Amino acid sequence: MWEGRFITAKRRGRWEYVGRSRGIRAAAIIAIDTDDDGTKHVVLVSQYRVPLGCFTLEIPAGLVGDHAESADEPAIEAAARELEEETGYSAGELEVLGEFYSSPGMVSECFTLLRARDLTKVSEGGGVSGENINVHRVALTDLSRFVAEWRKAGHGVDVRIAMLLTPEYLGEN
Repeated sequence: MWEGRFITAKRRGRWEYVGRSRGIRAAAIIAIDTDDDGTKHVVLVSQYRVPLGCFTLEIPAGLVGDHAESADEPAIEAAARELEEETGYSAGELEVLGEFYSSPGMVSECFTLLRARDLTKVSEGGGVSGENINVHRVALTDLSRFVAEWRKAGHGVDVRIAMLLTPEYLGEN
């Protein structure tokens, strides 16, 4: 029906949905940082999202192969790049957790979910020019309260944050 640089509006029968242009995929990262005393933190980001008209709390994520020169980029390489760009952390270990779908009733986009560990702070993060990403390092024991306060303040929360509230995706079992 319509194609832009990053998305395509499609129709199949009476069903209308959106997909990524040119086969672009995404990578999303659950980044776990551990203090010397064993206290675990998750590294989150927030940024203004035009479709929602508000700031949204998210796990770090980005597009895979979104430039012609990186069309064949592996998801794990994109995840490492996006994690560092957005949060300023480099991962010593990146583990692929599988492929997931954001909102299968209206978007065909699939993303690769990864877990990052052995983090090293290498820069301030904040994304590339114009992204204005804020970085949040939240203790896992404080995560539920942090998310509740974020929502109470009227901000959006990406559904992937819900995965952080389960031990399996945090690598606890």
